[in-house]
Amino acid sequence: MHGRRNHVAASCRRATMAALLMAGATATQAADAPPAVQASPSLGAHTLLTHSEGMGIAPAVTSPIDTQPTGSSLIVLNGGYAGNADKPVDSYDNRWKRMGDTVVYNGYSGAFTVSAYVVLSAKGGAGHTVTIGKRANAAGEISIPFIEVMHAGVLKDVAQNYPAPALVLTSGNVTTTGPATLVAVWWGDGPVKRMTTRPDHEFTMLDSYLTLPDNSGVQVAVAYRQVASAGTYNVSWIGSPIQGAILWLFAFQSK
Repeated sequence: MHGRRNHVAASCRRATMAALLMAGATATQAADAPPAVQASPSLGAHTLLTHSEGMGIAPAVTSPIDTQPTGSSLIVLNGGYAGNADKPVDSYDNRWKRMGDTVVYNGYSGAFTVSAYVVLSAKGGAGHTVTIGKRANAAGEISIPFIEVMHAGVLKDVAQNYPAPALVLTSGNVTTTGPATLVAVWWGDGPVKRMTTRPDHEFTMLDSYLTLPDNSGVQVAVAYRQVASAGTYNVSWIGSPIQGAILWLFAFQSK
């Protein structure tokens, strides 16, 4: 009996030791596991709505795009009649924040303006649309870019400026602390029906409305750039014919 009890006790000790070793190994593996990698920001879905002068309707509703359910930031800009400078409403009931002041176009006696709005960490999904009420002039010209930046919960920096007419128009600077998605928007202010403009510094054009109908419209171009590291960035637009332009540059990061 004593021998069997000793054998059982030894077996129990071995089992206990094995369990402790296994637990220690599991704890070590957990401690050594790499942290979860946070995705870098990147361009998502985008669209551009335009109404030419006298041919618009109210409300103005963008084409539907499929945005991410969570984790994206959204940009909307509204360029057109000052009386139509309404705050955007979207189909997922996000709360839009205006970026800076509404900018008044030079040379039109205050009749035309551009404003920019952003949602951080937005709600999204299939068939995402943005609506502008156009309360003052339903038929009036308007342009509305709608852009998603995925994996972006932080608007790290934003620049807005209004250079005088020139062949090359350069935005203000934005500064990032890590990987970022930069979104640039150009709004031409001249009575030009056939315009060309392109961004430099490795920016890629997304959407534009530069060849206007005879009844006119609001000229706009949207471009973006992915940057992999911290730095200070801007964008220059090379255009013809020469005119001025209202410029925006946004820098989005994941943190």
